[in-house]
Amino acid sequence: MKQRVVSILVFVFVFTFLLAGCGGSEQKETAANGPQTAEGKKLKVGLAMNTLNNPFFVAVKEGAEAQAKELGIDLVVTDAQNNPGQQLADVENLLQQNLDVLIIDPADSDAIVEGVKKANDAKVPVFTIDRQSNGGEVVTHIGFDAIKSGNIAGEFLAKALNGKGNIVEIQGIMGTNVARDRSKGFNEVLAKYPDMKIIARQAADFDRGKALSVMENILQANPEIDGVYAANDEMALGALAAIEAAGRLDQITVIGCDAVDPALDAIRQGKLEATIAEPPFFLGKEAVQTAVTISKGESVEKSVILDSTLVTKENIDQVKTR
Repeated sequence: MKQRVVSILVFVFVFTFLLAGCGGSEQKETAANGPQTAEGKKLKVGLAMNTLNNPFFVAVKEGAEAQAKELGIDLVVTDAQNNPGQQLADVENLLQQNLDVLIIDPADSDAIVEGVKKANDAKVPVFTIDRQSNGGEVVTHIGFDAIKSGNIAGEFLAKALNGKGNIVEIQGIMGTNVARDRSKGFNEVLAKYPDMKIIARQAADFDRGKALSVMENILQANPEIDGVYAANDEMALGALAAIEAAGRLDQITVIGCDAVDPALDAIRQGKLEATIAEPPFFLGKEAVQTAVTISKGESVEKSVILDSTLVTKENIDQVKTR
């Protein structure tokens, strides 16, 4: 009888040990490996960025990396440095790396079509963020309503200037839908105010240095400027530097777009009047989460539009950007 009790206790101990070991191993594997493909391998996602020489897109990358780390995803990021040809090469390179999903933030909406089609041919699910592709088959697009952002900027200046004044518009890369739509939305609003006149309109390619140069020339040619809309914060900051150097900071109301940290700092300092929050960090996180959903074969909306919010000194501390 005693021998039988000992045998039972040994069996219970061994069974409990093995059960605990299996459960612990499974939990550890899940935490370490994150989402897996049907074949049991770690999920691999490519992110072809248009540039990382801009705080907005750096924050997109940081958001994507944070989400990938949290979920245990292998994320491969490339930087096309605003060169459409380089981005096509980046896409080709990524497609050679056995990707499960490809995310693209296009340098140019037309030029990226070939890259999207290459992903289609390779049977790799592909979708775009921020800027759209003008062709090829994408699973979804995640971004902001650029026309709405332009509308917000126009309404802000109209209110700030009591519906009248000389206005400067500094545009982004006009080969992208974002630049075209932000300009369209802005001008839709200004058309309602006949006493608000666009006295200068010029592209600065979403670049701070180019916007500085553009604004310097516009300031020299126009002694009376009341408001400036720059289609992103980098250009707004470049224009602001030129305005400040010319000693006209108190004369001109400036609004940008994106709500990157340097722009928020400029608002707090009382130099920049407003920006439009399109938080890039959250865009990056949403992109990676969507890649996981797609990899599971689950359906996603054809277009996901994130919210845009006007940011001024009155609400700056309530706006969450990370």
